[in-house]
Amino acid sequence: MSMPAQLPAARFWRLPLWGRLAPALKWVLRGLILGVLAFFIFGPLMNMLLWTVAEKWYFPHALPLQYGLSHWENVFAPRGGALESLHNSLLVAVLTVVVSLALAIPAGYALARLNLPMRGLILLAFLIPQAFPSLTVYVNIARIFYEIRLNGTIPGVVLVHVSHGLVYAVWIATAAFAAVESELEQAARCAGAGRLRAFADVTLPLAAPGLMASAIFVFLESLDEFTGSYFVGAPDVPMLPLLLYTAGAGGNYQVASITALLLLIPSVLFMLVVERFLKADVLSRVGR
Repeated sequence: MSMPAQLPAARFWRLPLWGRLAPALKWVLRGLILGVLAFFIFGPLMNMLLWTVAEKWYFPHALPLQYGLSHWENVFAPRGGALESLHNSLLVAVLTVVVSLALAIPAGYALARLNLPMRGLILLAFLIPQAFPSLTVYVNIARIFYEIRLNGTIPGVVLVHVSHGLVYAVWIATAAFAAVESELEQAARCAGAGRLRAFADVTLPLAAPGLMASAIFVFLESLDEFTGSYFVGAPDVPMLPLLLYTAGAGGNYQVASITALLLLIPSVLFMLVVERFLKADVLSRVGR
């Protein structure tokens, strides 16, 4: 055990036993806390990764008895459904981002720049889809979509995902536009640019990092959405969350883990991008 750097050797050894052990115990306690946190965070991930390559694994064995990639082959086989589900999930997520940003950019600009009455109430209204149990909401949406023949279609699933994606899109877009100084746009207009040109050349590029983060949040929300995809899309629009649920409910943990890994990889990559683009000055303006 090394002595504290700030104490001379003679003074350190004159300390009582508890005083000499306290620094070491403090570091041990910190290590235990970090170890427990790491176990709860990375333990389930390691268990999932083991299931993706486990050919034979049953109680009471702590590790798989046999490893292999046969389940990967089954998942990506033509009859496995993963490729079609992955295609549909990516297509719906991209369309959801396009529609959400098409609505959020003008809405966010208006909420950030214009002196609108009840601005806070308008922002709060976008949280309404999150305020009610999603199951009852989607059951009623599915009934309406059956009547207008949108159930079981890609556009129907996209509309459902947009209703949730707009929460992130509008709030973050509003904060991104609010973080851009209005004087810059006014200077461009004084130099002869019109309102649309000033917006396209000055405001939009400066707000682009926040809008990029907004798009990524919407993409990830759409990619992981299960309830709306199930009630509106199944069984005609297979998607990865539906495949994950079916495999998990059927006890096929290998297929469920492989599907979960397919959903996890883009989530981790995009969250790293969000951390880079979404700065503190943008976050500080959310809800202002």
